[in-house]
Amino acid sequence: MRKKLVAGNWKMNKTYQDSKKLIKSIGNNLDEDTLSKIDVVICPPFTSLSRARKLTNKSKINIGAQNMYYENDGAYTGEISASMLKALGCKYVILGHSERRQYFSETDFTINLKLKKAIENELISIVCVGESLEQRENKIQNQIVKEQLTNCLTAIDRKDFNKIVIAYEPVWAIGTGKTATPEQANQMHIFIRETIEKLYNQDVSANIKILYGGSVNENNSQELFNQSDIDGGLIGGASLKPESFVKIILSAIN
Repeated sequence: MRKKLVAGNWKMNKTYQDSKKLIKSIGNNLDEDTLSKIDVVICPPFTSLSRARKLTNKSKINIGAQNMYYENDGAYTGEISASMLKALGCKYVILGHSERRQYFSETDFTINLKLKKAIENELISIVCVGESLEQRENKIQNQIVKEQLTNCLTAIDRKDFNKIVIAYEPVWAIGTGKTATPEQANQMHIFIRETIEKLYNQDVSANIKILYGGSVNENNSQELFNQSDIDGGLIGGASLKPESFVKIILSAIN
């Protein structure tokens, strides 16, 4: 049985000072028994990663980054390497979020390079895929997601899938308040699992975690997480509200 995972993507929110209050509020409401039943990840901005690691050092809350570059080091102004994240205590990294694709022109090719570098540095990657509203309305969402998966996973060895999580994020449901119905979301999760089985094998497909990331909140999380192939969530805005984030986490184990 796949263990549920809930990851909070803070995006470009919370200063170094603000982070302390938010992390403490989350940690104070999650006991060790709860954290043994579910994987919890918080992904603050780069500026708060060191503080986040220190504040969670004695708990089972994991730290993740929102992005990274695919080179080890060099003249890449403004970029952060996998080894830098590892040295800060990060266990996870988000790759290919739709906002990275939309605003910073990231492609499946660059995401694939980042994924290989993350695996090399033993970081667990949350690889994001998902279609736009136009693509769904044109009924090509399966084609789009299949292409993204195939390209992002190019030349990835099946033995490394213990370092990969997939997040399905319908772009039309991110930050809009719209959410795919639990059935719609689960259908795509099943399709993703079937695609990975064809690319690799049934064992890889059965064991990989697939998260849903599209305006998840405390009111819809339990119904989403109760679906057969939804293994948790990649949470945006609600992860900035400690009470909401904790309720979402708890709903994944109820």
